[in-house]
Amino acid sequence: MTVGRGERTVAAAEASGADFGSTMTATSILRELEALGQASYKKVLLNHGVREPCFGVKISELKKIQKRVKRDYPLALELYDSGVYDAMYLAGLIADDARMTKRDLRHWVKHAEGGPLVCSAVPWVAAGSPHGWSLALEWIESRQSGVAEAGWATLTGWVSVKPDAALDLPALERLLERVACTIHEAPNGVRYQMNGFLIAVGVFVAPLTGTALAFAERIGRVEVDMGNTACQVPFAPDYIRKAQARGTIGRKRKSAKC
Repeated sequence: MTVGRGERTVAAAEASGADFGSTMTATSILRELEALGQASYKKVLLNHGVREPCFGVKISELKKIQKRVKRDYPLALELYDSGVYDAMYLAGLIADDARMTKRDLRHWVKHAEGGPLVCSAVPWVAAGSPHGWSLALEWIESRQSGVAEAGWATLTGWVSVKPDAALDLPALERLLERVACTIHEAPNGVRYQMNGFLIAVGVFVAPLTGTALAFAERIGRVEVDMGNTACQVPFAPDYIRKAQARGTIGRKRKSAKC
């Protein structure tokens, strides 16, 4: 059974006649997510750019389901195509990144309608896929702010997990220079993700830490309208220096997902 984008509610899925057995299906998970939704948390998500339909399921609850499912490529595709935010975010957690195709990821970024889907779920999966670098370079050129945000966030994830020997250091240095020259004029969300990329290179790519820090000092503070949230924009020089003080420069992550 495939949950179509038009079938955005559990009621619609149930009406399709799906079998609610003990197996983990997209429809049974949607029903579980609907029961887990909280109005108070949904309000928080909407303030962070999430769009309806959204149940308001806390990430801690999504991770419990992730633990049960582990990785499931076809199930992730079905959940994402439900159009329900909570299911789409869960899809990012359970996706088998190595099996994701460019077509899959382009489809995902096209339908990542704001909030954590743009800056977290889709970029995490893209960064863990074989296509992260090429798609990130494609997406940052988009005139659609959300796609460009996802591109810069994918670059952030990419440098955090790939060994320095596997990175194109000259290309990354050119991207740092691009950030320095354009960040203050970039769209609101893109500015935030560019700043995150600058920090990521400084922290995770030891050969470029000095370069990233120099550009960060040149850029100065980055102003981003964070809307009706308590979120703040990290000051890149301080963030990189703190990593230096901890002795964690160049320490890679096992996965871009968190």
